[in-house]
Amino acid sequence: MKIQLRYFASLREALGPGEAVDVPAGLTLGGLRDWLVARGGRHAEALARPRALRCAQNQTMSDEAARVEEGAEIAFFPPVTGG
Repeated sequence: MKIQLRYFASLREALGPGEAVDVPAGLTLGGLRDWLVARGGRHAEALARPRALRCAQNQTMSDEAARVEEGAEIAFFPPVTGG
């Protein structure tokens, strides 16, 4: 399924503003993060599990147990970001 990823603050510096990706159906937000880390490279470093990150789906704060929806916009960002 196709989704749009957005990255903010230090993640934007590491990964760019975002990307469109095809992901397996049935992922949770936590599973999506793990899937991105498994891609390796910059994603593995920027989204690594020891790092505290927040996420939102379609501009609504969500926890990692939320299911990723088809066509969703998923945002990842550090817990504290500037304006």
